[in-house]
Amino acid sequence: MRVTVRLFAQLRDAVGFGVWETEIRDGAVVGDVWRDVTTRHPNVAPFEKAISCAVNANFARMNYPVADGDEVAFLPPVSGG
Repeated sequence: MRVTVRLFAQLRDAVGFGVWETEIRDGAVVGDVWRDVTTRHPNVAPFEKAISCAVNANFARMNYPVADGDEVAFLPPVSGG
């Protein structure tokens, strides 16, 4: 199945772009999409413990199932004052 991946802020900066489509196996969960991202871009792997995830603009956990056509977003922690 095909999903759209979106990376924000430091993740986008580390990869050099923020949006692409990828093929993922049927029955995949958000964590499978993240593993696909880190396989292609290992420099973002250290963010795994701190990122937030969303599927179709709704916050989700790594075990949330994804479907064909979904948009899966990964967001680094927010800081500021």
